[in-house]
Amino acid sequence: MTGLTIWHNPRCSKSRQTLALIEESGTDANVVKYLETPPSAEEIKDTLKKLGISARELLRKGEEEYKALNLANSELSEEELIQAMVKAPKLIERPVVIKGSKAVLGRPPENVKSLL
Repeated sequence: MTGLTIWHNPRCSKSRQTLALIEESGTDANVVKYLETPPSAEEIKDTLKKLGISARELLRKGEEEYKALNLANSELSEEELIQAMVKAPKLIERPVVIKGSKAVLGRPPENVKSLL
């Protein structure tokens, strides 16, 4: 095991393509279907640090929940945005691939190559 984890949504083409690149490289990965097993607030905070981005940058802005929860409001704190992702994991941009102290978004899927 390489310590590689992917937050995966099998219905997402980019997520499937990223997982295929991992598998083609011969690398084993811990596949977490994050819609079924959502990450905790602490896991999201840790992953944001590894990605080097803010919570707002990890949000899927096209989701209905984004609009319904008024997440475009620039006055919302990092903590409020993270809590929104905990409650509605569909809001998390996908896929996220984590290895050790680094993480990448699989958009485009080729980004994962830097962790393989």
